Amino acid sequence: MDELIDIVTKKGEPTGQTALKSVIHKKGHYHNTAHIWFYTEEGEILLAQRAATKVIYPLLWDVSVAGHIDAGETIKAGAIREIKEEIGLTIKETDLEKIGVFECFQSYPNGVFDNEFHHTFITKFNVWFSELALQKEEVEAVKWVRMFDFFELLEHSKLNGHFVSSNFNYYEKVAEAILNKIT
Repeated sequence: MDELIDIVTKKGEPTGQTALKSVIHKKGHYHNTAHIWFYTEEGEILLAQRAATKVIYPLLWDVSVAGHIDAGETIKAGAIREIKEEIGLTIKETDLEKIGVFECFQSYPNGVFDNEFHHTFITKFNVWFSELALQKEEVEAVKWVRMFDFFELLEHSKLNGHFVSSNFNYYEKVAEAILNKIT
């Protein structure tokens, strides 16, 4: 979907301008995304496998839910919308705990310039796994990974083709924030 997105400055400040997502990625405009990581009290992280049709990193495992913030939308409202769209869950804004904003400025051989600010949240998973309804255009599959296994997969991410290896430091910070919540 080619939604309308707010353009921000290199420091993440609003510019008052908007553009279609395709234009933003073609021209490299800075913009906001929401990343939501679900975890359990037992120390498991919900990973989503990127759909096979994704332009960037198809079939790699990544954040539980992620998406662009629509023009005029708040970050938390965008996060709630993306959760509903991608995995079919309805949660409240108060369920989201923001752990930071992470810069992700990358370009790809296919001509995509991804200059994103990942507004990153963690939230405890409080429903049955069977309640998930995956949006096939975005999510191929989901799975739970124990924290130990997460770090093991992360350690070998440059060789195992499991994660987006360039996101190593980001994944590490997310895992640390989750560990701090459950220990």
